[in-house]
Amino acid sequence: MLRLVCISEFNALISRHLKEIIVFLCHFSEINNSITIITNKNNYMKVTVVGAGAVGASCAEYIAIKNFASEVVLLDIKEGFAEGKAMDLMQTASLNGFDTKITGVTNDYSKTAGSDICVITSGIPRKPGMTREELIGINAGIVKDVSSNLVKNSPNTILIVVSNPMDTMAYLVHKTSGLDKNKIIGMGGALDSARFKYRLAEALDAPISDVDGMVIGGHSDTGMVPLTRLATRNSVPVTAFISEERLNQVMEDTKVGGATLTKLLGTSAWYAPGAAVSSLVQSIACDQKKMFPCSVMLDGEYGMKDICIGAPVILGRNGIEKIVELELNDAEKANMKESAEGVRSVNDLLEL
Repeated sequence: MLRLVCISEFNALISRHLKEIIVFLCHFSEINNSITIITNKNNYMKVTVVGAGAVGASCAEYIAIKNFASEVVLLDIKEGFAEGKAMDLMQTASLNGFDTKITGVTNDYSKTAGSDICVITSGIPRKPGMTREELIGINAGIVKDVSSNLVKNSPNTILIVVSNPMDTMAYLVHKTSGLDKNKIIGMGGALDSARFKYRLAEALDAPISDVDGMVIGGHSDTGMVPLTRLATRNSVPVTAFISEERLNQVMEDTKVGGATLTKLLGTSAWYAPGAAVSSLVQSIACDQKKMFPCSVMLDGEYGMKDICIGAPVILGRNGIEKIVELELNDAEKANMKESAEGVRSVNDLLEL
């Protein structure tokens, strides 16, 4: 039978065994600390971000704040720039409650050695009067050099490509780095999908946590394929709440999401790209096996080969654990095919 114990009896019991309780708690604390130390030593997670500009610094900041990485190395070619960004970010550690170490270096790839995951944000934006061929030529040279140096110092790393034109730069890394295809990921779809969900929530007048949606295809204004048919609000199709006309407007606003911000800011966005990268890095580092649309090398999936384009994937400790093939309708298949043609036309400008 259960016996009710009054407060006075309980206090007396605690008093009689207080010494034993304290000893037990001390031993438990020592054991717990020892386990934590051993775990940390065996799971040292090092992430490198190349390019300390707005996007690169945002990546480093979000990764650090989420506190899953042991160290983030921020590298830039401009003397002292990455060091300054790293110092500024480290001075937020006590305020934001993270223990990740952020180190800034100027073009010294030896400091990136042993990186589990590397993020490439390097490159230049298209300038007035610059042809697309000129932009691709310059950025291809930068990305090829950066990826080569990263792989040289961290041969088992997983590369996340952010530099634009992203699908083509991811394709270039596949062709030149020597890494397995599951270890090369283009970040575009995660950002495009976040912008899609923002526009959906806006149209629905709903909290964004209620909304789910995905964008596949190329990472460009004309190449994106927002899957409006599959978009939901708490598992209910969004078509139950908004008209087809409003949904089409959401789709068009999503496609020009980057251009809209560039017009408003006078430069490319950085908060959402940095957050998107940090989500991919965390899924890999923590083996979360979350699904994100990413630019990946296809080998028969979606009826395509030898192309990097946005498709849903499962991301875990091995990088791309699985490419998920969705059942697309005829219109979506046509949009995906058109998107692929656009990506291939840019790939053709590479000098491989």
